[in-house]
Amino acid sequence: MQASVADLIPLSALQHMLYCPRQCALIHIEQMWSENRFTAEGRVLHAATSETGSETRRGVRVVKAMPLVSRRLGVSGIADLVEMQKDAEDCWRPFPVEYKRGKPKSHRADEVQICAQGMALEEMFAVQIPEGAIFYGETRRRIIVPLDDSLRQLTMETAAAAGALLTGGVTPPPNYEPRKCNGCSLLDACQPRRLSRNQTASSWLERQIAQG
Repeated sequence: MQASVADLIPLSALQHMLYCPRQCALIHIEQMWSENRFTAEGRVLHAATSETGSETRRGVRVVKAMPLVSRRLGVSGIADLVEMQKDAEDCWRPFPVEYKRGKPKSHRADEVQICAQGMALEEMFAVQIPEGAIFYGETRRRIIVPLDDSLRQLTMETAAAAGALLTGGVTPPPNYEPRKCNGCSLLDACQPRRLSRNQTASSWLERQIAQG
């Protein structure tokens, strides 16, 4: 029996999962959220695309807040913005655009999120989507993200791990990484320095993927 949309995990959980499995669990299992300067800036940036609707700009149909579903990945969510362009065969081809505050990261969590959106759009429109884009508020630039085989594989593995985490309902122990933790809005709730048990988030994620 095919799962209902209500049974699918939030698409945003993939970004949280790859960044930090404990953060993913705190948000999506324990329903914790706290805002800091970074999340506030991100909320303001997303406000421009939060209302559903569409318009045409220079022959490109721009759709805001488009609902997405991927049963292959087991996720559902909302795309910030999807640009619809007609290809050589006069068919509409979607191009997902995700808005992020800050600048490009050293990790691939943002790329996984846009890849999941692209894969969902492929299912919905029955077309191939070779790339998407991430707009970063700090640099005010779009970064084109090729949806290549390695990124798609990482996205599928992350979706499987996130699904297992949310289904299992167990929050993993923290591992204090200053570069990640000090900017996280859930720092006080997580208490990674006090509760850390010398288990890295990456090793925990690898085990979850292997078990899945």
